[in-house]
Amino acid sequence: MQLKTKLFDKIYQFKDLKEVLAKANEEKSGDNLAGISASNTAERIAAKVVLSEITLEELYNQPVVPYDEDEVTRIIQDSIDTAAYHQIKNKTVGEFREMVLSLPGSELKNLAAGLTSEMVAATAKLMSNLDLIYGAQKIEVPATCNTTIGKTGTLASRLQPNHPTDDLEGVMASVQEGISYGVGDAVIGLNPVDDSLDNVVRILTSFKDFMNHWRIPTQNCVLAHITTQMKAIEKGAPADLMFQSIAGSQKSNAAFGITVGLLDEGYDLMQRCGSSSGPNRMYFETGQGSELSSEGHHGADQVTMEARCYGLARRYHPFLLNTVVGFIGPEYLYDAKQVIRAGLEDHFMGKLTGIPMGVDACYTNHMKADQNDIENLLVLLTAANCNYFMGIPVADDVMLMYQSTSFHDIATLREITGKQPIQEFAARLEELGILHQGKLTGRAGDPSIFAAC
Repeated sequence: MQLKTKLFDKIYQFKDLKEVLAKANEEKSGDNLAGISASNTAERIAAKVVLSEITLEELYNQPVVPYDEDEVTRIIQDSIDTAAYHQIKNKTVGEFREMVLSLPGSELKNLAAGLTSEMVAATAKLMSNLDLIYGAQKIEVPATCNTTIGKTGTLASRLQPNHPTDDLEGVMASVQEGISYGVGDAVIGLNPVDDSLDNVVRILTSFKDFMNHWRIPTQNCVLAHITTQMKAIEKGAPADLMFQSIAGSQKSNAAFGITVGLLDEGYDLMQRCGSSSGPNRMYFETGQGSELSSEGHHGADQVTMEARCYGLARRYHPFLLNTVVGFIGPEYLYDAKQVIRAGLEDHFMGKLTGIPMGVDACYTNHMKADQNDIENLLVLLTAANCNYFMGIPVADDVMLMYQSTSFHDIATLREITGKQPIQEFAARLEELGILHQGKLTGRAGDPSIFAAC
């Protein structure tokens, strides 16, 4: 394997494949913090040149976290479809990038089972932002829980009715307002302040009661720790989706309080006792930088570690996965340029892995970004056929204290692009007079529609 190149009369020598992957990455403050990034643009380009000539088989043989040390690596490596892998193993990363840009989306989907996460990440590192959009938009990854997400022409949304005290009246007011704007077709999902069993049961039941009373075809979820959700389901709570944040290494998953064995238990429980029709009943969240923040990145760059999250998620056939792209802060993604790049990378890598991807296009208040930057990312991701975004009152999460996307943003993106909510959800909103021929009516934004609830 050739790990050096000459550029502008200077020879660049890299010690191993992990260093090549890290230094070929577009600049990220997290990689700078870890001390693994390219020292300048010339070195970054040199690393990209070297990476372009490495074969996919070489990437398969050298995962960034050794097989014997990490269960995430074992899940990714052991899940590879050998027939699909043998079709592409002799391709260089540069050649595979050309395949991604030239093949129809259906053929790329067929190859997904033969790709390890390192292959997916390496490909993303050789692509421009427009390449990432073009590659992702071709790949349709639908999934079915109670309804079906990810069909071409659909733009869905998670209704995120968070409240600083989990006050049920306040939570349900946000739910009603969001539905009145056509938001919530992906899921009605709350991040709880109180992770207790009783609170999770109470909120899951309230969401399901509302959905049943008003015949709203969607999914419910409370984003508590997986162990609390499992206890709630065993107690009889109606849960359509089971949530968990995941990372790209065993060590970082331990920091989340999870193992592959625990995820397997949760998945099996949902298949037996979940309240949705399925078959896709899992919901995961990820985000570049989480492995570095938990000291579980093993010296690898944050794009490669993020791709490994998708390789792990693939085991569980999720209905939803979204990267919370700017949530951790400027230590990992410094400014709007880095957030936009990361959002496009994550979405592309998830789609290429075969995951029904959404993005929480967001930022923290101490980051060099603002709402205009996030709106730019939303438009780019909508062009890339992202499955869903967040819907939050005025884009300001009053519990998690970060800025995301609003009910109005979802409506505007649909209006601009002609995309529609999930079909069953849209049909019910037509019956309620919230939509007419696919567009919001004068009743939009009026939660008094549900005053009798």
